[in-house]
Amino acid sequence: MGTDMNTKIVVDNIRKGFKSGKAQLPVVGGVGLTVADGEFVAIVGPSGCGKSTLMKIIAGFERPDEGEVRIDGAARHGPSPKGIVISQHGSVFPWLTVQQNLMFGLNGDGHGDKAALADHYAEMVGLKGFENSYPHELSGGMLKRVELARAFVVKPEILYMDEPFSALDALMNLRMRTELLRILAEERHTVLLITHDVEEALYMADRVLVLSPRPTRIQATFEVPHPHPRKLSRPEFQEMKERILRELGVGE
Repeated sequence: MGTDMNTKIVVDNIRKGFKSGKAQLPVVGGVGLTVADGEFVAIVGPSGCGKSTLMKIIAGFERPDEGEVRIDGAARHGPSPKGIVISQHGSVFPWLTVQQNLMFGLNGDGHGDKAALADHYAEMVGLKGFENSYPHELSGGMLKRVELARAFVVKPEILYMDEPFSALDALMNLRMRTELLRILAEERHTVLLITHDVEEALYMADRVLVLSPRPTRIQATFEVPHPHPRKLSRPEFQEMKERILRELGVGE
């Protein structure tokens, strides 16, 4: 795959299997994709198809058996400070306040007033007034906001999101998606989102990739060239949703 100045991530024919007793269980069966700088790509697929394994390989937490991942043209051999992972499991330190959690990632001296920067991002995700609260004093939705703010405060070039909002109720889920899009409109990041929620993918992404069952590969690609904010009730989104669901084997 050729790369140009605009290419951020190149996934070059990666394969991965895991030992299952004496047998080798193939999980990722040859995936190649290119993500442009500033692009938002959502990945959907059936349960257990290898989505999270694929994300871990791209983010540098697992090595592929074959193929390679390149970020800005350089082969990836482990996690990079350029990228931040936000997962459903959460990564907020319970013994630190909101402000301290946000300051935690700001290592080194190149950040100016760290407390002011932390408070700016707390306000950006709607946590103004909660800077000195501890995680146990916050609701689940607020904790997710802390996590989003923690990711953005270190200005990552790439956000890897693995079903980040799946534990939230429907209303908070929608609020968090809108919050994320608002921040992305102000600050440019490249985003890879893994989700089982087709509407979430269509609401947010520039492109939706549908994975096949295991060993997973890219089965279909959908461009979503519509401006934000999107109304998913519009016929073109309903039609695209049905096409994606058919690819996943759950459509009419």
